[in-house]
Amino acid sequence: MMDRKTVVIHQPDFLPYLGFFHRFLYADLYVSLDHVQFVHSNRSWTHRDKIKTPQGAKWVTVSVKKAPRDTPINRIELAETGWRDENLNLIEQNYRRSAFFGEVMPHVQLLYSLQCHLLRDFNMASIEMLMDLLDVRIPCVFSSTLDPHGAKNELLVYILRKTGATHYLSGVGARDYFDPEPFDRAGIAVEWQQFEHPVYAQCHGPFEPFLSSIDLLFNCGIERARQFLRAPQGNAAAPSHPAFAPAIGETT
Repeated sequence: MMDRKTVVIHQPDFLPYLGFFHRFLYADLYVSLDHVQFVHSNRSWTHRDKIKTPQGAKWVTVSVKKAPRDTPINRIELAETGWRDENLNLIEQNYRRSAFFGEVMPHVQLLYSLQCHLLRDFNMASIEMLMDLLDVRIPCVFSSTLDPHGAKNELLVYILRKTGATHYLSGVGARDYFDPEPFDRAGIAVEWQQFEHPVYAQCHGPFEPFLSSIDLLFNCGIERARQFLRAPQGNAAAPSHPAFAPAIGETT
């Protein structure tokens, strides 16, 4: 009988929210989807994420050079402007009074000091920083190294087969465009993440979920953030696993 191997596939987003790392706790491999088109729109999280301010959630954005529309993520270059200092100032202004500013800010400053030239590399450095702080370890491979073929669900199945996956753990956002047929044909089981965002005391007023993970770290510290990430997911748990539910004719 083939050993179980669960794979997560997702773009290398910038400073992702906590649910991004929650899937890593229950997977054996993360495939960083770096060969797909970089989408520069109000629906894109690849080069930005949100932090909390007195005016509510606000984007922290990585500035990139202009590129043709079909340029893949792994070829997007970072802009050579003052965006690093602007980002650091924005983060410092809004978290300097947080309980764990002194513990977390040096890690953020180190991230921004890295001499990266590509968005993918800078984003992966942000992901690795957060994995270290949250004590999450999972092997990673770039999709661009897998000679990827196909699009949408067919692309995912190709990557899953290439990496020897038996199970695919997906975020619920992909349900809208999920087609079960390619997965069924390949014999790959699809499971859906069930993540309940923890509620914690934040700076600047009422709680707001789905911010960058640095918000949790600044407000609660490294140790409590690790506990929040691993907290039971309440009634969302599936009998077979506390983090996901089997797909029933659906997936992503």
